[in-house]
Amino acid sequence: MLPMLKIGCVQLSTPLLLAPIAGYCDLAFRLVVRSITGPHGGVALACTDLLCPQAILRENDKSLWLSATCPEDQPIVMQLYGRDPAILCEAARWAQEHGATIIDVNMGCPVDKVTKKNGGSKLLCEPQLAVTIVEQLVKTVTVPVTAKIRLGPNEQSYITQTLPPALGDVGCSAITVHGRTTEQKFQGNVSLRGITQVVRAMAKHHPTIPVIGNGDITCPQDAKQMMDQTGCAGVMIGRGALSQPWIFRDTAHYLATGELPIPLSRNERIGVVLQHFENLLQYRGERIALNMIRQRISRYSPHLQPWPGLRKDVRHIQSITHFREYMQAGMDEKLIKI
Repeated sequence: MLPMLKIGCVQLSTPLLLAPIAGYCDLAFRLVVRSITGPHGGVALACTDLLCPQAILRENDKSLWLSATCPEDQPIVMQLYGRDPAILCEAARWAQEHGATIIDVNMGCPVDKVTKKNGGSKLLCEPQLAVTIVEQLVKTVTVPVTAKIRLGPNEQSYITQTLPPALGDVGCSAITVHGRTTEQKFQGNVSLRGITQVVRAMAKHHPTIPVIGNGDITCPQDAKQMMDQTGCAGVMIGRGALSQPWIFRDTAHYLATGELPIPLSRNERIGVVLQHFENLLQYRGERIALNMIRQRISRYSPHLQPWPGLRKDVRHIQSITHFREYMQAGMDEKLIKI
């Protein structure tokens, strides 16, 4: 039976979440992921890109796109980063007013442009400030507040048994933990042992607050292994979904039945790419849609083979019509050359 996951007052249909990956998990992509479901469901909760509080309060064009959502894109987490509690609270109010189902505080991003502003995983070095931020957010908004963390700044400074319970003390509704340290960034293997430490600490102090595991999930078996070995209540999938948005549909089926579903056909996978492109056209326009699909085709390509020259050909496509015709030719296996 497929395990259920509840975050505060939000009951989810599956324990599967789409991670907030900067530059990738925009509205166009989230709608693709949400559309791919099976008899046991698919993704239950998706996150926006990381949102800079000051930027969304200014409502500049980029921040409005990063935070864009729609009725079909629910439930949705809006993820904020930063270290100023007052500004974060203002931004959280804005996010709630603009459709956020859940507000998440990013305490796990190791990217320099975030940590240089003392946000993301830099907050792991200031645990009391991290707790204060969550405490004030919980008092500010009525939707659940969650946190996404890492294991610690480095292997000598794990916060797995201290910070998560402290966040629970002030009303955090869920903890997502990426099983690496800040120092590791995305190198090495995810530590299931580290995620287990968080699960056990929360089970001891706050047994009703779920822990969600994250990192290195590229197939349904990875998700089940993480849940079985760590005891986490759900999994968040990021990079593994960028090349195969159907991973949530496959994983929900595997968790529910112990068997993998019949794979999407090659034509169905091409259809996913076309849907992504059409979403980009609708929300971003022709120029950005073409630029973005040229970038993303390298991730989709391994799952669309055999297709000689796919990545090279798409890089040279200059029009909407040409892209549609080229993809349709791939469906018909009448592969054309640019």
